[in-house]
Amino acid sequence: MKTSLSTMLLAALCGCAGTAAAAPASVMVSDCWIRLLPGNLPSGGYFSVMNMGAQPIDLTGVRTDAYGKAMLHQTQSNGSTSNMVMVDKVTVPAHGTLAFTPGGFHLMLEQPRTPLKVGMPIPFTFVFSDGEQVNAECETKSAAAMSH
Repeated sequence: MKTSLSTMLLAALCGCAGTAAAAPASVMVSDCWIRLLPGNLPSGGYFSVMNMGAQPIDLTGVRTDAYGKAMLHQTQSNGSTSNMVMVDKVTVPAHGTLAFTPGGFHLMLEQPRTPLKVGMPIPFTFVFSDGEQVNAECETKSAAAMSH
């Protein structure tokens, strides 16, 4: 009894017992917007990811109820042609920012589940390799938009 009481007291004093406090977020998503194309055409999503951590982190996926598919893509140029390639992850450097922009990394958004309109905020969940999930709202813009 004496040993277990001492162990519990030591655990309580060092903060080892009980529930752990949530760790502060190590990543932040900002400036999120969607270039909304007419009808059922795929739309593009653009944003910035800031990594405040001391280690690189991978963005491994994005979820939204507004689209049937949300995929990470990269535009790759080869001479006078360019094509879009799906990627499994995108690494955000430690203490750095990575911008998803037209002509670079972006979200490919397919199969809108409801009619979307310019100006509508769309909620997204960004999923990272360490299990962290960040929620952000993305503003819908017209097909002519090139930046936020």
